[in-house]
Amino acid sequence: MTKEEFLKRIQEDESYSPGWQAIDDAFEKLYPGQNPDHFGTLITSRAIFGGDEYLDGFSVYTSPKGYKHLVTYGMTVLYGDEEAFGGEWNGWGYEMTMKLKEDSAENCKWAIDMMSNLARYTYKTERFFEPNQYVKGNGTSLHIGEDSMITALLIVSDTEAEPQMSVYGKTEFMQLIGITESEIQAIIEDPSNIEKLIELMKADGNEDLVTDMKRTKSYL
Repeated sequence: MTKEEFLKRIQEDESYSPGWQAIDDAFEKLYPGQNPDHFGTLITSRAIFGGDEYLDGFSVYTSPKGYKHLVTYGMTVLYGDEEAFGGEWNGWGYEMTMKLKEDSAENCKWAIDMMSNLARYTYKTERFFEPNQYVKGNGTSLHIGEDSMITALLIVSDTEAEPQMSVYGKTEFMQLIGITESEIQAIIEDPSNIEKLIELMKADGNEDLVTDMKRTKSYL
């Protein structure tokens, strides 16, 4: 698509959302025909209107493998935006995902709040996430108010969602994995333990690196 064609499209079609469509396309490949649970953020709370919410929403898909697959909308440019046209990377270059061993989208809302906070951190500090990074946490359960040994996050490329290209550039998917305090401390002491942890989790049958907040076993 040329820039002239792009400008004509956004003038004629107010609903044109190439960035949003790129996310939907990636997940349509994984979950054909599925209508996910979607949680939109309040328009009045969004940063563009003076609020502190930097994401427009979240979708929660149900994997046939028995977990919920969450994805954000808003780390990339979603709607018609002339300045974003023709970039190498769309926005920050990624959307966040997470796979939770839960049986309902309602039980994933704590993770949605957490992802909102991570998006806010990136937009305000201009520090973005990449594979093989981690978020330390404060030593308590990621799910505030619920007991869990899962206290920190590891970041990897989503094991299933494929990178997408749009008129705004490339969109990748960064998967958040909940890990224990023992595991995060081992990683802090020796970053090579990241690869070791991933290998151990996959060898134990967790090929898709699903976060189970009830997990009591530590691999490191």
